[in-house]
Amino acid sequence: MNTKSVFYIFLLFSTFLFSQDDAEALGDLPEVISESSGLIFHNGKLITHNDSGNTPVLYEIDTISLQITRTVTITNAENVDWEDIAQDGQYIYIGDFGNNKGARTDLVIYRIEKQAYDQSDTVPAERIDFNYEDQNDFTDNGDSDWDAEALFVLNDQLIVLTKQWQGNATVAYSIPKTPGDHLARKLDTYDVNGLVTSATYNPLSKVLFVIGYSPTLAPFAIRVDEVSDTIIFTDKIVRTNLSIGLAQIEGITYSDINTYYFTSELFTRTTPSIRSEPQLYSFKTEDVADVGGEPEPEPEPELEPVKEGILIFKSLGPNILEYEVNIGKPILGQAIFDTSGRRVRYVEESDINENSIDITTLKTSVYYLTFYFGNRVISIPFLKN
Repeated sequence: MNTKSVFYIFLLFSTFLFSQDDAEALGDLPEVISESSGLIFHNGKLITHNDSGNTPVLYEIDTISLQITRTVTITNAENVDWEDIAQDGQYIYIGDFGNNKGARTDLVIYRIEKQAYDQSDTVPAERIDFNYEDQNDFTDNGDSDWDAEALFVLNDQLIVLTKQWQGNATVAYSIPKTPGDHLARKLDTYDVNGLVTSATYNPLSKVLFVIGYSPTLAPFAIRVDEVSDTIIFTDKIVRTNLSIGLAQIEGITYSDINTYYFTSELFTRTTPSIRSEPQLYSFKTEDVADVGGEPEPEPEPELEPVKEGILIFKSLGPNILEYEVNIGKPILGQAIFDTSGRRVRYVEESDINENSIDITTLKTSVYYLTFYFGNRVISIPFLKN
């Protein structure tokens, strides 16, 4: 991370991007992840990593205690400059494309199978190598416009957002999800007037959030609506400067349609004396899922295919959650977690009598139905409405 050219002046400005009074600080992160640089939410836990020069390790964080509950080592990867992390239904993607000087020719996104990640604390990764289609000069000129710190999944493509140290803009590039050597295709540009550090696209609300900080280290968040496969920065853009003081914010993710988390990394400066601890923050939105209009009087039950051979569906009404499990192992326990990671229900093996669960008492929200199969744990999100 390069911050040597940034002047550290605190600015305070607010708009009405969020439904609550700006972002909430949840607490300090453990020292071992003081350089947290990316964030996703998977199986009821946050997953983060450190940036340049650190070990190729992913860390799971409990959203309540903020303690590290698990570490997973990527056995065949190097952390040259890991800057962001993203996911889809099958894979986790780690962006090793930090490029402050603009001279790197080894930019890569590591792809990890979620099934392997869920089963082991040491996993291999596949390489998605790429170069920008319009970069011809790899001369080290110091702070470069070819740096990048933001990665998100948009349908069948990976989107990288550059961090322009000179231009204070960002360029969106599209890269295939498949391993191999690729040219990153330029899609869009936006004059962000700042340094972009992370992004997350929420498929539940179809909203893109981009975070970063200004040349004066004022952290900001940008919301983009109506994103498409070819147009990232639409005319539906709202920006807010976050009222959280001096903070080098670095990673953002969603946990449900309206809940977002983001991190800051440790920042210190001798003159003037400044120390900003690594922290976890959260904010809420008030988005509504696109359900395609009012339901028909007698709708056909819609099965929702979920990875790991598990189906969940509601053919008996909105308050009965049904499931089919085809794992080949006995279910030893069953639980439901809310988006904060709190367990709201647990059933032992001996008490699991049917393939249905009464969810009448649950409040409207996203939850995670979790099955325990000995050395395997599988969680599937569902919406209680």
